[in-house]
Amino acid sequence: MVAMRVATFAQSSKMISDALRVQAVMAEKQVQESSGIISSDLGGYGSDAQHVVNLQVSVTRAQSYIDAATLADSKVQVMYSAVGSMTDIITQLRSQLSAASTGSSTETNSVISSAQQMLEEMGSIMNTQYDGQYVFAGGRTDTAPVDLTGFSSGTGSLTTADSSYYGGDDELASVRVGAGETVSYGVTADNSAFEEVMRVLKFVANSTSLSSADISSALDLASTALDDTAAVQAKLSSAASSIETASARQADYKSYAETLSSDLTSVDVAAVTAELSTYESQLTASYSALGKILSLNLASYLK
Repeated sequence: MVAMRVATFAQSSKMISDALRVQAVMAEKQVQESSGIISSDLGGYGSDAQHVVNLQVSVTRAQSYIDAATLADSKVQVMYSAVGSMTDIITQLRSQLSAASTGSSTETNSVISSAQQMLEEMGSIMNTQYDGQYVFAGGRTDTAPVDLTGFSSGTGSLTTADSSYYGGDDELASVRVGAGETVSYGVTADNSAFEEVMRVLKFVANSTSLSSADISSALDLASTALDDTAAVQAKLSSAASSIETASARQADYKSYAETLSSDLTSVDVAAVTAELSTYESQLTASYSALGKILSLNLASYLK
């Protein structure tokens, strides 16, 4: 028997086309259900595509600011700790100079000996490294900024600055923490506060004896150095606070941008699952009806 191809052709073609369309939609919904997003490519977002791109760029940029701030903050913390060690040294020197001011030769010899060791400690502290970089070297972070070879000989002068121990440059480190926002946090080893510490240590360490006038002058310089070093540490604390505040602000913005992006790109998985169930029912009904149409022939029609 000849099947009723002519009579059923148009109807069956439409049903097949509808079924294929439903299958395509189901395939798309299945991908959305498994991935949780509307589309794996920007073309699937239509007019929202540019908004999605802009938000993704914003998230990436914010993260780069956060990463830079985190690294800079870690450096500042290392520098802050190092300067704290310097204040400990100058505080100890003041204490021993005060003890030597009584005129005791034992105390005088003790402070001279201690100053020699402190001078070496200061050199080591100012050559502190973090992440493979010398933090007090300015822009020359790959080279130790302090060399005491020539500096540590002779008493020098308590009144004349001498930073000949320094081999770095005058570039101060800074970090970009936002669009148009930069925080300067660098401190170099020839900073005037550090130079004062080195000057008084050199004088005391290389003296064979200390007169009461020498001790008094050394105490005055040590007191100035302590105040100035504490001021450097306070400045580092302020820089750290600024960096951390900016980083927190970028983290908030990143979270906001991610939320907006998610609103544009994410799907309601529960809703998609319900839609899939509906489409599946439609597709089953379509194929069932299509099967009946395609099975018709003249003999069955005449019965």
